[in-house]
Order: sequence, then structure tokens, then C-alpha cells
Amino acid sequence: MLKNKEDIWTSQVFNKDINNDLSLLDNVQFIYELSLAELELKALGANFETTNGLREFTLLNKSEKLKETIRKKTAYFKTVDKESTDYFDIIKKNQTRSVNQYLTHWIYPYKGKFHPQMIRALLNIIGLKKGDAVFEPFSGSGTTALEAQLLGINFIGIDISPLCAIQGRVKTESVYVLDDIIKIKDKVIKNVTANSEQTAENYYKYIETLSDNEKVKNFYKLTRLVSISDKSRRNKNFQSSFIKNINLMIASVKDLAEIKEKLNLTLGNVQIETGDARNINLSDNSIDGIITSPPYSIALDYVKNDEHSLEDLGLNVSDMRNEFIGVKGTGKSKVDIYNKDMEKAYSEMYRILKPNKFAVVVIGNATYQSKEIKTVEFTIDYMESIGFKLYKNINKIIFGLYNIMKKENILIFRK
Repeated sequence: MLKNKEDIWTSQVFNKDINNDLSLLDNVQFIYELSLAELELKALGANFETTNGLREFTLLNKSEKLKETIRKKTAYFKTVDKESTDYFDIIKKNQTRSVNQYLTHWIYPYKGKFHPQMIRALLNIIGLKKGDAVFEPFSGSGTTALEAQLLGINFIGIDISPLCAIQGRVKTESVYVLDDIIKIKDKVIKNVTANSEQTAENYYKYIETLSDNEKVKNFYKLTRLVSISDKSRRNKNFQSSFIKNINLMIASVKDLAEIKEKLNLTLGNVQIETGDARNINLSDNSIDGIITSPPYSIALDYVKNDEHSLEDLGLNVSDMRNEFIGVKGTGKSKVDIYNKDMEKAYSEMYRILKPNKFAVVVIGNATYQSKEIKTVEFTIDYMESIGFKLYKNINKIIFGLYNIMKKENILIFRK
């Protein structure tokens, strides 16, 4: 008897005939995803042939060790010898309606998020293993942090926005303090429901009285910020949104704890700080890999987009505009300033990356004042001028009515 949605999902999948060694997940639909799936297999040492309309694969150098590696690590495969992959089990732990927002990925509506499936594949493609360190100079909403953590890869990330730093920390650190989070949940809800006009300052002061653990306090900071965003962007009632979000967030952290135990995962260490990609506080040749997507600030004003949350945290939004890459200037000067800032960031990436290791840059050509800005070409030219060699350039189409970018390129460079 099927008791829950996970059982139903598994039953539907395994009722289908699978005749080969490997089968793709049903949500793999685009050419770039197939390219990444094949690159994953090659990086893991597999020789293969594709069959059944490119949806199944036959291994030509089959071994139990290789099959286990593919089952444990890959992002685009559903089954290995009809046994579900770790990733297939992971994505079933989802409190949302979006297939890409499983576990804690969904927390906070940050614009321009990575596809976590793509990030997991890229971590494999650039050869990162348990205990290696991947760095992200624009850590954003923490997608790479969580995917690295799940694979046992250590993550070091910085972002100039304190809001982004909190997002990444909460998504990856709350699993370690889940009991402490739950312990004060009722008190926090009671405080919010009893104080309909409560200020941000008073709320954050109250959280300080309940716990001295930074991870717990960050969880409840982000709970408020998610609800502030719901109120600002969707005109939702703050108190009802807060209660809904606190329950969903705790359920998602529980999902992460449960999948860790079920799959016997050794989680990677995560370190996220507020920092500047133009001046990275890491030693030369110290990082095993880099995955990032530079800010599309020319086309998307990140400060304005999250102004409500930044102000709620007590941050000076005007001052922040002077620090963010791509926000300063107007007209041609805005593009020139952006390019100069990105040159500094790319040079820092080269400096800290170990020789022969890979840096992945996911970027597209933005449109500014009705003109296309050749950001992809600029990135390739500059990266190669400082010593990187372009290893792969994969076109990625972006679907969605409200996306400001319609196409990105996955640029894989080698130092």
C-alpha cells in the first residue's frame, strides 16, 4: 500500500520499463542537460553508449565500483541497474511545487538562482571529491554551498550582501541545530502573533534573548525576512506568512537531516562570510575548484530587488549601492565600471585556484538601454588573457516569462 507522495513517485517511475544500465531523470529535457550528464559520466571514468532516444545509457566498462560512484554522485540519472540514485532520493524531499527547490533550496525568493541539479553535475565534471574545497566569490542564495555539502565537498563562499550570507548559512547550518530551533519555535510564534506592529529591531532583540547560538538566530532572522518578502512582493499577511514559513522551513531542515541519515552522507564543511570578490582573503593556489555566476547587476538591480529585507536588517541601502558590482554609474560608464570590477574578481579567482584546476563561470549577455552587452565574449577574452584556458562552452537556454536573461553560457576554464 502506498502511504505517501514519495512512495507514489517511486512507484510511478519504477513501473516504467528500464532496459539499460543507466536511465535519465524524467525532468531532463534540454540539450545542455544531456551534455552535462555525459560530461558527468566521462569525469567519473565511464565509457558508454546512449540508447532509447538518448534517455538510457549502456556502460562499456561496467564495474561495481563505477556503478556505485555513478549512483552516489551524479545529478541527471534516475537509476543505475534499476536501483535509484542518491540524487533521485534527494529530490523527493521537497516541501514545494518546484522540482528544483528541494530540501532547503527554496528558502527565500532570491532572483537569479542556480539550478541545483546543474551545480551538482558541475561539481562532478570539474573533478571535485570529498574533502576538496570549492569556492564561490558570489555565493548568492547558497545553491552551490548546499550541493557541495551534500557531496561531502567543503565550501568556502563570500558575498558582498549580508542577506546572501545569511541565506547560505541557514540552508546549510540549520541541520546541526534543528533541536534548538524547534525548542524555541512556539515562543517565537507567540511573540509574533501577539505583536502585530512589532518593529524589526524589537523582533531581533527578542531572538537574542532566546538563544546565544548564531545558527539558531540566523534561522529566525531568515524566517522573518522570507515573510517580509511575502508581504512586500505578494501583499501577504505577515503573521500568517510567518507561521506558514516557519513550519515549512523546519520541515525542510528535517528533510535534510533525514536524507543525510538515509543515504549515510558525510556532509561537507560550509564557510560563508560577507566579503568582496575583488579582494578575496585566501592564499594563492589554495582552492580545488570555483563555480560562480557573476552578478547581472547591469540588468538587475540586486539592491533595489531586496531593499525591503536589507532595510529590515538595519543596513544602509544607499551605502551598499556604492559597494555592489554593476550598480554604480550610468550609460557607458556603468558598463565600464562593471567590466573593471569583474576583471579584479576574475584575477582573484585565478590567483587562489590551484594549477590545472577548473573555474566555472555561468554568465549571459545582458541587455542594457536596449543594447546587448557582450559579457560572455568579454569574460572569455579576459580570462584567457590572465592565463585560463577555455575547456568547455555550453549554451544554456533559460525558460520563464519573467527571466531577464534568455540564454546563458556555462564556461569551464582550466588554470
